[in-house]
Amino acid sequence: MSVTTSWDGVRPEHDEPLRQPARAPSSSWEDGIHNLLPPEVCSLLNPAAIYANNEISLRDVEVYGFDYDYTLAQYADALHPEIFSAARDILIEHYKYPEGIRKYDYDPSFAIRGLHYDIQKSLLMKIDAFHYVQLGTAYRGLQPVPDEEVIDLYGGTQHIPLYQMSGFYGKGPSIKQFMDIFSLPEMALLSCVVDHFLGHGLEFDQAHLYKDVTDAIRDVHVKGLMYQWIERDMEKYILRGDETFAVLSRLVAHGKQLFLITNSPFSFVDKGMRHMVGPDWRQLFDVVIVQADKPSFFTDRRKPFRKLDEKGSLHWDRITRLEKGKIYRQGNLYDFLRLTEWRGPRVLYFGDHLYSDLADLMLRHGWRTGAIIPELEREIRIINTEQYMHSLTWQQALTGLLERMQTYQDAESQQVLAAWMKERQELRCITKALFNAQFGSIFRTFHNPTYFSRRLVRFSDLYMASLSCLLNYRVDFTFYPRRTPLQHEAPLWMDQLCTGCMKTPFLGDMAHIR
Repeated sequence: MSVTTSWDGVRPEHDEPLRQPARAPSSSWEDGIHNLLPPEVCSLLNPAAIYANNEISLRDVEVYGFDYDYTLAQYADALHPEIFSAARDILIEHYKYPEGIRKYDYDPSFAIRGLHYDIQKSLLMKIDAFHYVQLGTAYRGLQPVPDEEVIDLYGGTQHIPLYQMSGFYGKGPSIKQFMDIFSLPEMALLSCVVDHFLGHGLEFDQAHLYKDVTDAIRDVHVKGLMYQWIERDMEKYILRGDETFAVLSRLVAHGKQLFLITNSPFSFVDKGMRHMVGPDWRQLFDVVIVQADKPSFFTDRRKPFRKLDEKGSLHWDRITRLEKGKIYRQGNLYDFLRLTEWRGPRVLYFGDHLYSDLADLMLRHGWRTGAIIPELEREIRIINTEQYMHSLTWQQALTGLLERMQTYQDAESQQVLAAWMKERQELRCITKALFNAQFGSIFRTFHNPTYFSRRLVRFSDLYMASLSCLLNYRVDFTFYPRRTPLQHEAPLWMDQLCTGCMKTPFLGDMAHIR
């Protein structure tokens, strides 16, 4: 084939049909690209590493702050079925929902964190950073909604307008984003209840159903059921307690000041910290604040601090300073800053909820922030597999071929392009299913970052699978974010960016058209 083309993709001089490049004789595309992967390429990412969105030197950090749930205390997945079952039974016994709902059990493989729920349409779906629904990831109840129906529901587009998407804390007028790990059983229960009503032809108001499920999940927390389960069997539910102790002890030994701000009650936090750290855990912290009512703690100036005694009784005296070893309830960040003078980038706060824990601190107050993302460990292990790497490499190769060869308009070439497009879509679905069969990765749609990823980059300087990742770094370590290319900075063949060192399929064959 003797053709020429320019960088802007103009039509070639000749209309000779496009030929599909020959591949290694194999029934599997994995075999065809096996030799494209350099040695050790599938072990590039470390699940125990800390990843930086912004440059930050721990040498400059003098004060470390922590949330409690899913930050200092990591919980086992065994907690989710308990929350699901208790909330399901509350719906039946207190909200008088159909007894048939009791047949549903928690499915840990159904949902992922960061999904959006359109209340009026009863749609659970994954949305990317540009507010587009990822087709193939919209579910009503437990059943997938056809792509054509999703597009029709949103006026002929996959795009969700900003005003519908969410406010600052992920709550829009009709769409809710599920951002914390506790929301996994909530999404599962919501989907099961909708599935039951649709399967039995029962009419229901979508807004009422959503509120009832949300209230039932809330009751599990408000009534203290979750606290009771954890307190009864801390060995079962609390993970990595010894690592939490190691992190805190190490920071204190290096002269760092520590504080805790949590929405959980003191009795629960005290029992958990005694289990992980020991009876003298409060001596590690300069300030301990419980039942803080985040995120309003960061924005509402009206709520004063109240001191608690060992039995949890409130004191009535005015708080003029925050003392080490004492316990305080509620309060607000403005009084906290005034009393401690801990301001700006010398403070680093860790939490698992991007909105409730981190957003205000970074955007309004200039603190450095660290996001705890437990799912990161599993996702990195999947990324490090040969199956994922092979799939991604071939997808990128096909994308490059489609982009460069789309100028061929003859019938035979169009058939080849259609075959490539079909294979690319099949590979996308295979790659998605490696993470989650319904919704894929929490960090990416097929190619774009998810809306969750967008918020993660916006609200956190660092992110990691658990607090214990800090043990892998010196206390004066500087984290440097990788320079990822903007589109106008990237090479023409984007598949070269998969690992930074992969070879491009058929690059030699197609050099003559450059």
